[in-house]
Amino acid sequence: MSDVVFTNVRILDGTGQNPYPGSVLVRGNRIRQVGRSSAPISPGGAQIIDGAGATLMPGMCEAHTHFSWNDAASLAAIQTMPLEEHVLWCAKVARRYLQAGFTSCVGAACAKPRLDVVIRNAINAGQIPGPRYLAASQEITVLGGLGDETLPHLPFPEFSFGVNVCGADEMRKAVRMFLKYGVDSVKLNLSGDNFTPQSPAETTWMLDEEVAAAMREVKIRGKRGIAHARSSESVKQALRHGIDLIYHASFADNEALDMLEAAKDRVFVAPGIAILYAMLHEAEAYGITHAMAVDMGYEIEWEAALDSLSKMHKRGIRVLPGGDYGFAFTPHTQNARDLEFFVKYLGFTPMEAIRSTTLYGGQIMMKPDELGVLKDGYLADLLLVDGDPLANLSILRDPKRILAVMKDGEFAKAPEIASQRAWERAA
Repeated sequence: MSDVVFTNVRILDGTGQNPYPGSVLVRGNRIRQVGRSSAPISPGGAQIIDGAGATLMPGMCEAHTHFSWNDAASLAAIQTMPLEEHVLWCAKVARRYLQAGFTSCVGAACAKPRLDVVIRNAINAGQIPGPRYLAASQEITVLGGLGDETLPHLPFPEFSFGVNVCGADEMRKAVRMFLKYGVDSVKLNLSGDNFTPQSPAETTWMLDEEVAAAMREVKIRGKRGIAHARSSESVKQALRHGIDLIYHASFADNEALDMLEAAKDRVFVAPGIAILYAMLHEAEAYGITHAMAVDMGYEIEWEAALDSLSKMHKRGIRVLPGGDYGFAFTPHTQNARDLEFFVKYLGFTPMEAIRSTTLYGGQIMMKPDELGVLKDGYLADLLLVDGDPLANLSILRDPKRILAVMKDGEFAKAPEIASQRAWERAA
């Protein structure tokens, strides 16, 4: 592997400091040197990438990934995809995420027991292209809760979107099964969701003893507990039991916000607000009109989520982009839209939004000293972007503006050298 030098680039390093002109030398799978001047770094024999003023930044991290969500409009349609096709789907989607600039992804649940583990292992073995990936379990739920898709006349567990448990013993067995399979994270559905009207978002379904049994097993194995938690009580329950990654947190009240702030050096929140917006404004083609979405409770949740998440941001709680992409109304690889929503609705600056998917991304991937920042010695996960993301975040979801993607020092999307002079370099 030859050295690679990105020269004549505008460096957006992910730390929050202002961009600066410079050059970056990649040697092997690491950043060897970041030069802070217009003078190029020129080691002999290196491949030179003249950025022509394009932005070089760390690869993005998606904090709430569902590779196995197949752009369908219902949980049942995701679950009923046959296993063989589902594996191929996940492999295809993993490649698309990497090409879109997401060099790291945190799995947030898979639709069949080993899908995430198999895809992670194949990526790590070099069998398929994909981001750095932390594999999750299926969603563990309770009878009647979010994820229980069984029907009275078809009471087969394999037909359920989630794994149903009742009591601490069944929870322990389910968690041990997923830990045996080799997951990095175990997902618990603590609250309901307006997507399933019989278990709405403000309800809380699991017993403390069930959550405690799960987290005891998770902690013994040194793994991570993650939770679907929209209701305020479910957020508090997650925090009481040592869950590190909380999804949604829409209805967090002041007590929950205080608890989140007290644990802000440990916990992460990935709200997934794009699906709330999409359900209200972009789901009519899939049978959900605006009026229906309001009746389902999405307008109430949208307003509550904007209030609670804005307060989290002001309190310094780490809020990251990502969540529930892979439905028909939130299709895969538009994930960077969350950054725009963070600015428009949650009070982030564009720089803070970038930091949430780079610096915080390295932290949520459990590599805070190796990922998420352009810095000497860090892993070479990089994006070369045509334009200034700080002036227009939407360019991060335009494939034509992602000029190059590098993961672990190798190009997942190589720059088209001959066309460099045609790069727009405009916001």
